[in-house]
Amino acid sequence: MSSITDLAHRLNSYLTSAQINQVRRAYYYAEQAHDGQKRRSGEPYVTHPLAVAGILADMHMDHQSLMAAMLHDVIEDTGIPKTALAKQFGETVAEIVDGVSKLTHIEFEDKTLAQAENFQKMALAMARDIRVILVKLADRLHNMRTLGVLRPDKRRRIAKETLDIYSPIAQRLGMHQMKIEFEDLGFSAMYPMRANLLLKAVRRARGNRSEIVNSVVESINNRLEKEGLKGRVMGREKHLYSIYSKMKEQRKSFSEIMDVFGVRIIVDSVDSCYRTIGLVHNLFKPIPGRFKDYIAIPKANGYQSLHTTLFGLHGIPVEIQIRTQEMEDMANNGIAAHWLYKSGDEALIGSQSRTHSWLQNLLELQQTAGNSLEFIENVKVDLFPDEVYVFTPQGDIMELPRGATPVDFAYTVHTDIGNTCVACRIDRKLASLSQPLDSGETVEIITAPGARPNAAWLNYVITSKARSNIRHYLKNQREAESIALGKRLLNKVLVSLGSSLDQVSQNSLEAVLAYTDCIRLDDLLADIGLGNRMAYVIARRLLDIQLMEPDQLDTSNPEKPLTIKGTEGMIISFARCCHPIPGDPVIGHVSSGRGLVIHTETCPNIAEIRHSPEKILEVDWDKNVQGEFLVELNVVVEPQKGMIASMATAITAANASIEKIGVEERSVKLTHAQVLICVQDRIHLAQIIKRLRTIRGVHSISRTKES
Repeated sequence: MSSITDLAHRLNSYLTSAQINQVRRAYYYAEQAHDGQKRRSGEPYVTHPLAVAGILADMHMDHQSLMAAMLHDVIEDTGIPKTALAKQFGETVAEIVDGVSKLTHIEFEDKTLAQAENFQKMALAMARDIRVILVKLADRLHNMRTLGVLRPDKRRRIAKETLDIYSPIAQRLGMHQMKIEFEDLGFSAMYPMRANLLLKAVRRARGNRSEIVNSVVESINNRLEKEGLKGRVMGREKHLYSIYSKMKEQRKSFSEIMDVFGVRIIVDSVDSCYRTIGLVHNLFKPIPGRFKDYIAIPKANGYQSLHTTLFGLHGIPVEIQIRTQEMEDMANNGIAAHWLYKSGDEALIGSQSRTHSWLQNLLELQQTAGNSLEFIENVKVDLFPDEVYVFTPQGDIMELPRGATPVDFAYTVHTDIGNTCVACRIDRKLASLSQPLDSGETVEIITAPGARPNAAWLNYVITSKARSNIRHYLKNQREAESIALGKRLLNKVLVSLGSSLDQVSQNSLEAVLAYTDCIRLDDLLADIGLGNRMAYVIARRLLDIQLMEPDQLDTSNPEKPLTIKGTEGMIISFARCCHPIPGDPVIGHVSSGRGLVIHTETCPNIAEIRHSPEKILEVDWDKNVQGEFLVELNVVVEPQKGMIASMATAITAANASIEKIGVEERSVKLTHAQVLICVQDRIHLAQIIKRLRTIRGVHSISRTKES
């Protein structure tokens, strides 16, 4: 069993004594935090974080990663908060530990692993620092190595999780060696009998193979020596899981899979790689179409190598891989290989044609970063900058674009849920529908049967599905409301002219529809409701009365004004210049495209059109008016501490809500506060003003009116 002294000795090769001391300090802290805790095997718990740090030390990871490895279970298992770790070991180490804890916490919530690929992406997206993933992978690798003490069912679950999630993550990061170990350990735990049988078969076959492989290796070695090229040639063993997968997927027998021999050649430079490929092609015949140049065009995860397949002795195919030592380290350790090359020398050469993948920028940074610290700073960003992964309450993972809100989430789940959503909970806490979501959050949508989409949602939704569904709903809703209002407006004018819509003859209707190019009466009524056509003009046409000048209109028997209930929807809106509220004398302005806009009678913005009957409509408040109406107050106060808070408390106590507060200093002694509030009517407003006047330091209160 390794000790902290053994680990410190290994770290001497690449860390300073001060950095090693920090790693030691983290170990002793973890030892104290986990005091009394045991692993299933009976060993002290601290042996696990020490082993995880050992795995990272093999990759030559930096001291902060090793400290985080020592402490990675402290937040989760001992109740020590992140703030305490930050104080002891710095913000960076605390962030890595916190990131690892969050990933660990998530995997327990989703045991089905039905969406393994999304889970991998989410795990990567949540890690703002690449080292979070590397510590987590090392943690999982040590757990896999010590699976034997667990119950068989738990062993299988953890093995399946490793094969579905952690092995592909290691593959994405180019960490081939770790991926192979994950797969072989996972395979043995999932299918112990199959793994055992396969292992015996491989050992039997290896005896027959070694002679052929040795002769190929010897031939290549002799040719390299003759040409003066330095290189190491070695036989390459297939690992159990890849043999099993190929047999299963390609439906091939064991002998067919084992018929292919593998040899790897490690040389000193890229130039030598290309010279070596020429030599081996001279030595043995290449199989056409099997040459791959991954040096000029690397794989998405940064893997570089030359691949070719040759006809070896007795016509047996031999797969050859040729690469430099740096490429070998990159193939085995992937993104972690950067820490092996701390000098900042270019680790990979000739990668201008790097494929456009999510890892592209990281690998380019790895080449250009001056040192490890600079590289770390550059990779402290989401690996998936344009996506967030969130949970439904049932544990399913939804993929959404970055910046998506709960409304986007609701429409992604189902259109009906989006249309009827009224509120949401994020991680079981009530939250705003406009709040951008972060990866790893659990989102629950609260719906109400009578609810309908809000036009304001269009200001913050970003998915096309949410946007198009909201627009579609609002368009249909607007049309229905437009028709209803158009009917009321037209009827009002007809009644004032001694008729009504029911009394208009069919011929007159058809004639007017033809004149206006409308196919249905509803189209005409919608146009009137939207303000695109004037009810007065249409009414005169319908009654076959010659169009008169406005001043000739008979107003001797005016109909009572159109009443406003406050529930008409979008077709009746309230002017923002004067903010009319129930109880105010009001007037209606028929606005093209906006329907009916309600102003106060004294509003200066409609002074010019007051006497145009086709644009102005007499309106009044219904006795049972409902809803909340915006009103702006100008409050002059002394600039005292807590004044705004006192005003907000008084307004809330009067059962009103605040939409906006703006403060403007006019002098040293006085401050003007513009407060936009929602009220029910003038009586309600009077009650609020009364409460505000009782606050000490309030000089005057007035309604803001545009001059």
